[in-house]
Amino acid sequence: MSKGPEREALAEKLVAAWLPMAHRLARRYRNRGENLDDLQQVAAMGLVKAVDRYDPQRGGPFEPFAIPTIVGELRRYFRDCSWDLHVPRRVQELRNKVRATIQEMAATEGAEGSPTVAQIAEAAGMNEEDVLAGMEAMDSFRSLSLDAELSSADNGYSLADTLGRPEARYETVIAREAVKPCLHRLPEREQRILYLRFFHDMTQAHIAEELGISQMHVSRLISRSCRAVREQVEAEPRSQRIPAAA
Repeated sequence: MSKGPEREALAEKLVAAWLPMAHRLARRYRNRGENLDDLQQVAAMGLVKAVDRYDPQRGGPFEPFAIPTIVGELRRYFRDCSWDLHVPRRVQELRNKVRATIQEMAATEGAEGSPTVAQIAEAAGMNEEDVLAGMEAMDSFRSLSLDAELSSADNGYSLADTLGRPEARYETVIAREAVKPCLHRLPEREQRILYLRFFHDMTQAHIAEELGISQMHVSRLISRSCRAVREQVEAEPRSQRIPAAA
């Protein structure tokens, strides 16, 4: 049937008739950490694609054609959209196989405790390295909020409290270490003037009085000394500004 209002109306009826089947397929995946409503929407999208692609002139029944299309859409959703962290497809498949094996072993009559890596590998027909990769990926399906409280903390610490933060004083330390050798190269009187001004917080007038020179001369010496130190520091590569530890 060619595209047109008649085909669209027929397609809508077909989607409505088979929508319960799509929802049943979605419910098979409800225990994988995804919201059931989202899964049902994905399955409905797969059903619409199946209806759109189905060609009755080929003589095949609709159901065997639609089910793989819907299931494929659900699997693509889990592969591409539902992981919070990007995980290679091979690792996703290892995760699914390990998870299914653990569930089967847990359902086995008489099973006690958590199975070991070796036991999972034997039951799944995998090597232990692949089992470990799959188990690590099981923690990558959902990311943890930075505001989440740590289970081991009893004082309300969150995950964000364990992360480092930029420390503004690091730049101060770098600058201080960078100017030290430059200060030592200044004439003794200029070293003393800078020491009194920046370490004793003395005014230029008080420095001038102590050294027996004019305040204007003190101001010129401070400006000249600071400019000389700055030019020396800027001329050195950053990697050489902090002396190696003795």
